[in-house]
Amino acid sequence: MLAIVHTRARLGVSAPSVTVEIHLSNGLPSLSIVGLPETAVRESKDRVRSALMNAGFEFPTRRITINLAPADLPKEGGRFDLPIALGILAASGQVPAEHLQQLECLGELALDGAVRPVRGVLPAVMAAREQGRQLLIPRENAEEASLAAEDDVFASGHLLDVVAHLCGEQPLSPLERCPEPDLDIGCPDLRDVRGQHVPKRALEVSAAGGHNLLLFGPPGTGKSMLASRMPGILPPLDDNAALEVASVRSVAGESPAPESWRRPPYRAPHHTASAVALVGGGSSPRPGEISLAHRGILFMDELPEFDRKVLEVLREPMESGEIVISRAAQQVTYPARFQVVAAMNPCPCGYRGHPSIECQCSPQQVLRYQSRLSGPLLDRFDLHVEVPVQNGETLLRQDRDAVDSATVRQRVLRARAVQRERGALNADLKGDALDRYCYPGEAGERLLAQAMEKLGLSARALHRILRVARTLADLAGDEQLAQSHIVEALGYRKLDRRQAGAQASAV
Repeated sequence: MLAIVHTRARLGVSAPSVTVEIHLSNGLPSLSIVGLPETAVRESKDRVRSALMNAGFEFPTRRITINLAPADLPKEGGRFDLPIALGILAASGQVPAEHLQQLECLGELALDGAVRPVRGVLPAVMAAREQGRQLLIPRENAEEASLAAEDDVFASGHLLDVVAHLCGEQPLSPLERCPEPDLDIGCPDLRDVRGQHVPKRALEVSAAGGHNLLLFGPPGTGKSMLASRMPGILPPLDDNAALEVASVRSVAGESPAPESWRRPPYRAPHHTASAVALVGGGSSPRPGEISLAHRGILFMDELPEFDRKVLEVLREPMESGEIVISRAAQQVTYPARFQVVAAMNPCPCGYRGHPSIECQCSPQQVLRYQSRLSGPLLDRFDLHVEVPVQNGETLLRQDRDAVDSATVRQRVLRARAVQRERGALNADLKGDALDRYCYPGEAGERLLAQAMEKLGLSARALHRILRVARTLADLAGDEQLAQSHIVEALGYRKLDRRQAGAQASAV
C-alpha cells in the first residue's frame, strides 16, 4: 500500500516542494525514514505514533517505509509530522487518499494529536499557490498566513479536525485576507522633534531617495529620536515587498503583525552584536539583522562602538542588496536591501562642538575616534549630518508650524513616483542611468572638481553626492540638476570636511 502527501521544506526564504511517500509492507513491525532527515525529523516517528494512537486511530503493525523526496535536500524540524501522519492514515485506508492530491500540509504534532506551529509558513503559502494546491497549516500560524491567504489556506489545531476535513464530515473554513493596516498607528511622529530643521530635512531626503544617513552630534541632541521617525515617513510597502519582508520574519521565527505588516521594518541592533548576528549564519543558516531590515531601516546607534570587523561585513550587502551564507552542506541567500541610519558622537567624550560644555579631547583623539570608521564604509553613507544642541527656548516652545510624518510621507511618495518611472531609486542609479539623470552641468562639474580636490573625495563619494542632488531635484520637482542642488548635497558631507581638517591639524 502506497500513499503520497505533499509538503514544503524550508531553505532560506524559499519553500522547496517535498513529497512524502509512505509504503506499508509485510514484515516485522517497524518504521524507517529516508531522504536525508536530520534528528528532529527522525524523531517524528515516535511523535506520530503517539499522536495517532491518542487521537483514536489505528497505528499499522506492519513494516512502514517513509521516503522524503528529493533525497538530496536536507530535511529539518518537526514540520513533516502532519504529512507523515496523514500518509500513514491514507496508506492504511483510514483517510481517503484522493483528497490529498491537491493539498499540501505542514505542522508539528504533539503527543495528544494537537498541531503545533512551525517556522517559514508564509513562503510555503506562496509556493503552494504557484503549484495550484491548497495548504493546510497549524492554527497558530493562521495570523501570519492571512497576509497572503486567498481562499486556498486552511488552519487546524488538531489532527482530528484535519481528518474530519479530509473525510468531508466537518470542512474547515478558508482563511480570510487580513485587512489593510493604518501606517500612522503606533508609529512615532516627526512633529515631536523640536527644532533640528536641517536634520529633519536630511531625513526627508534620505527617505525620498533611499540614501544611507549618518547623524552625529553631542549626546542628547535627538539622533535616536530622529532615526525612530524614519519608518513613519517611508512609503508603505507594496504587496511583493511586504510579502518579502514578512517571509524573512517568518523564517526567522518572528510572526509578522497584521496591523503593521506593510510598514517598512526598523531594526536597531546593540553595538555589542556580532558579525553573525548582523549578517546571519549558524550551522543551520538563519537571517541576521540586515535581512530582517530588508526594505526598511537598520539603525546603528553609537556606530564607532561596534567592532570594526562587524562594521566591515556590512560593506558588500550595502552594495549588492543580498547576503550569501555558505556552509559545507548548503548555501543560502537572504535578501538584504536596507537603508542604514547611523548615529555617533563627534569625539570620545561626546562634547566636541557643544556650546556650553568644553571638549576634553585632543585633535589626535578625535581623529583616532572617527578613524574607527573605515574610509570605504564612510563613503557608503550618502549624507553626514550634524545634529546640534538646541537651546531651552526651542525645546520648550511648541512649534505650531511643525510638519507631521504624514505630510512628509506624501512628499516622499511624489519624489519616489518620479524615480519609479526611471526604473530605480536614486540611491541605486548606476552606469548610464547615473550619467543621464545626474548630469550636474558645466558649473556643477567645476564645483564638484574643486570639492573632490579639497576634500579628497573618492569616486564613490562623488557618485553619492550626485544621487543626493538628484533626490533634491525630485523633491523640488525639477527635471535638471541645478547648482543649488549640488551645493546642498555637498553640505550633507560634513564628516568629509571635518576629517580633512583634522588630518591637516594632525600634520
